[in-house]
Amino acid sequence: MGNDVIAALPDTAVARPPAAESSLTRCAALLGEALPESLAALLRQADGIEDEYGDGLVWSADRIATENRNLREYAEFATLYMPFEPLLFFADGGNGDLFALLARIDRPDVFVWDHELDSRTWVAPSLATYLDWRLSGRIEL
Repeated sequence: MGNDVIAALPDTAVARPPAAESSLTRCAALLGEALPESLAALLRQADGIEDEYGDGLVWSADRIATENRNLREYAEFATLYMPFEPLLFFADGGNGDLFALLARIDRPDVFVWDHELDSRTWVAPSLATYLDWRLSGRIEL
């Protein structure tokens, strides 16, 4: 993912400084799996991106590790929801819904998990397109 993704962000989006390589390594270690290259490349440019309302368009590496571990390890969720292990959550919609990549499958698509219905719906063919569509309002929550 090139620097053009960060450069193309509107003024309303706030990109944080790049993630340290040690943060990416720690994130992968805590999750027990490598981050998808598109996500790792984006985090190397900005360790998190927020929209004008403070919603996490892309979480920091630390938050990605924390949120995914919490969802995967909370025993009560196992009785409420389909397994979270196939999903790698990286962003929130500000309404409880979460955006995810399929980290264990070599597939660049982005999905949204609806927290009320436990549905997983395709929303974009790539992380770069997700950011574009999310910021332009094409992805509605």
